[in-house]
Amino acid sequence: MPELADKRPSGGESALTAGCLMLLVLVADVAAGLLVVIVLAVRGLGRMDAGAGQTVTSVPTRDWAPVLGFGALAPAVGVTAVVLLRIGHRVIGAVQLTLCVLLAVHALWSLP
Repeated sequence: MPELADKRPSGGESALTAGCLMLLVLVADVAAGLLVVIVLAVRGLGRMDAGAGQTVTSVPTRDWAPVLGFGALAPAVGVTAVVLLRIGHRVIGAVQLTLCVLLAVHALWSLP
């Protein structure tokens, strides 16, 4: 039994695990980003059709979709950044962390 406890995984095995985890996390980020883009695009198309041929009679309603969309995407990207930093991918993790901050600032800027 002590021989099994002293045995450590090889470098190739941990690199494969880290690579698969990184790929999975980045695919999840891309899927979340596409979902936000699709929702915002559909909402924009709906607003264009609703205003055709109508006169402005009141103040437009507040649109919370960009705030909620980018606000939900920012923590997802932040978690991805933390995971990437924890597994040792410092450059990609730093880029993801920067993107998280930019998304959070954009979400705060979009407040109605």
